[in-house]
Formats: sequence, structure tokens, C-alpha cells
Amino acid sequence: MAAPSSPSPVRASPKVIDLLTRLHKQSIDQDPEVNATLNSAIELRKHDPTELHKHDPIESTRELNELMLDKFVALDQDKCEFLYQLVLATGAKHVVEAGTSFGVSTIYLALAISENSKEGKVIATEKEASKAARAREHWREAGEEVEKYIELREGDLLETLKSGLEKVDLLLLDIWTPLVLPTLKTVQSCLTPGAVIVADNTISSAAGYADFLSYVRDPAGPFRNLTLPYTNGLEVIVYRP
Repeated sequence: MAAPSSPSPVRASPKVIDLLTRLHKQSIDQDPEVNATLNSAIELRKHDPTELHKHDPIESTRELNELMLDKFVALDQDKCEFLYQLVLATGAKHVVEAGTSFGVSTIYLALAISENSKEGKVIATEKEASKAARAREHWREAGEEVEKYIELREGDLLETLKSGLEKVDLLLLDIWTPLVLPTLKTVQSCLTPGAVIVADNTISSAAGYADFLSYVRDPAGPFRNLTLPYTNGLEVIVYRP
């Protein structure tokens, strides 16, 4: 993670700032445990779950969900602050977050949306009930300046996002790579002209993103693509149908 910007662009109550600081610290402190978990899985299962997607994306996603059930896997703080600024700059009011985990980046999205429109909403998705419960705890702790702008959809996001989306101004893809392209295609008909899609770790996980990147980089397609040099890469894509 790059050094967080100073001062932070985020405007929120001291209570929320303290919460975010604590959650980012917990996520960073957990990084060695995440790496150890993956290394142990490789040794035990004789394969790397992050590479399994090449021939069995469904099993890869299942294994990774199982391994990371109690892990933050939170978006880096500098990326969260960039997202916050991006929502402000675009005036986004309708945001979909694919992959909520413990709800850290969701807080940034909700704070930014609240400045754009009191009718705005972040539709967050999370498959694992235990993670969804933790996310709700964090949003409840943040209070009304955050919680009332979030709608959490639990379950398989390829099902929960099939309906109930009128339009999407920004889509955050922070999920296992086998799900990224199917999620974009599920939401694509709801994207507004000029909508922004953000995908995390597109440099470090380039192999897993291959089909997705081929799709959004098609010169004949409706997307304009740029890779930003954040840690492990951050893809920013503009939808121009």
C-alpha cells in the first residue's frame, strides 16, 4: 500500500475517521496471516487456489471463500480515498460494490454518496453471512451518516444483482477474479453513460483478469480503460456506449 494521502480528503465525523483508522490497521496487521493461510493451503492441497481459476474457476472461488472467511481482505486505504474522490468527482449517486467483505470500502462510498445526494445508495454484496454480519456491525458503529446510504444484498451476487438495479453510476469490483467478468455483464445493462468501473489488483492478478481485460479493452467495445499504478494495480474503466 502506498503512503496514505495527507491530509485525507475524507470528510466525516471523528467517530467514523477513528473507525476507519482502526479497521485499516486491523486489515494491515492481518496481512501476514493471509499470506500464511495461502501458503499453507498450497502446501496442503498441492496447488495454489489463486491459480486454480485457469481450469476450474468455480472451485477456485469456493476454496478462496473458505480460506478467507475470517479475513478482512480490505481495499487499501489509498485506494479507498481515491474511490471517495472519484465518487465526488463524477457525482455518482448509484453505486454497486461487488465484494463487501467487512464493509470498509463501503463506508467510504457511502460517505461520498451522501455528499452527492441524500437519495443516493450503495448496493453492497456479500456471499458469506459471517462477513455480512461483521460489515453491518461496522456500519452500525459508523452511525446514520453511513448506515442509511447502504443496502446490503446477501448471497450469490450473480443472482442478487439480476434485478432491482435501475441504474449504476459506479461499479467497484473487489471480488475473486473468476467472478469479475460475469458480474460486469450482469450489471452492464444498468450502467449509465459515463459510468465508471473500478477493479482491484489487475497487475498482480493479471492472469486471472485476462478475460475481463480482453473484454473491456476491445477497441470496438464501449469501454475506455486505464491501469493506475497503485499497489498491485487498479483498473479504472469508463463506459461510453
